[in-house]
Amino acid sequence: MAEPLRLVLIGPPGVGKGTQATMLEQNFGVRPISSGVIFRNEIEAETDLGRLAKRYIDHGELVPNGVTIEMMAKRLRSDDVRKSGFVLDGFPRTVRQAEALDELLDEMDEHLTKVVSIEVPEDVVVGRLAGRLGCTKCGEIYQAQTKPPKREGLCDKCNGPLIVRSDDTPETTKARLHIFNEKTRPVIDYYAEKGNLLRVDGSGDPMDVYKEIIAP
Repeated sequence: MAEPLRLVLIGPPGVGKGTQATMLEQNFGVRPISSGVIFRNEIEAETDLGRLAKRYIDHGELVPNGVTIEMMAKRLRSDDVRKSGFVLDGFPRTVRQAEALDELLDEMDEHLTKVVSIEVPEDVVVGRLAGRLGCTKCGEIYQAQTKPPKREGLCDKCNGPLIVRSDDTPETTKARLHIFNEKTRPVIDYYAEKGNLLRVDGSGDPMDVYKEIIAP
């Protein structure tokens, strides 16, 4: 029996990580695990973790390593993820998180299939985020130009209301890009040194990006 896929998608906000995670789920049955979606669920439920995360997210800052690692480890240890495999979106975002992920997978006698760096020029990222909408219920992402909802203001999946997320404003986007360059680019170097990094141009058609990701 073939090993389940275990993938990491790395890239700044707006490069299409969520779109690729959805396509991988549809075609391979892997579990898409987005730290952002999990945090937003906690925020909506007004848990202590959610309130803590919101303070950082609203300012475009990273949630502290300890909180993020604990949250992701719990999900990765779950039976459905271990059986089906996963595609991580938004984790790891720091070298410490990448090291913690390696330690966790070693503990579970698992390994990453591939780490994909989706790369898009920053001006394209800013343009994409300017028209981005997020569902307040399920976290599905839309884009006014490239992926509009069928009904204005409503999610195609769950009928939840769509809003411009607080972390997608121009000011916060610039802060998030700065943090990505400072904190997450070293993660790309970390995986490149380990020899399992694939760099993909994310500025083209999503299907072309997908084909590059799944190529042997």
